[in-house]
Amino acid sequence: MFFIGALCMGTLFSSNAQISTSALQNAAKTASTVATASGFDVKSLSSGIMSKLTTSLLLNKTQSPAVATAVTTFLTQKSSILSLAKTDKTAYASKLSGLTGTLKSKLKTALTAEQYTKFLKLKPAQATTANALSQLFF
Repeated sequence: MFFIGALCMGTLFSSNAQISTSALQNAAKTASTVATASGFDVKSLSSGIMSKLTTSLLLNKTQSPAVATAVTTFLTQKSSILSLAKTDKTAYASKLSGLTGTLKSKLKTALTAEQYTKFLKLKPAQATTANALSQLFF
């Protein structure tokens, strides 16, 4: 009797876990689709940003993957909050500030002090689609 009960519970928990995993995957796919549809393609933005940072900051072979991971993670997380920019600007600004702080912390670790200073000077005067780097600052 105990075995049958345990088997039933295991099946129940297993199906719930599959539903949860499936729901999370669908939500991630939807967020990615929305971000891409709004012109926010993480993969192409990350590639463009890394191209500029690699040449501007003279990243070495050790720094490049660390910076790429930090940039891609930031852009992925930013894409998940983009809808707030239209619906709740205060929440968007707050969350973006936290994401930017994390990005800067990771970059400070990966870059030399001189490179980090150069990175900060790369900040455009305003957000623009013509400069992919603006996605890191606005």
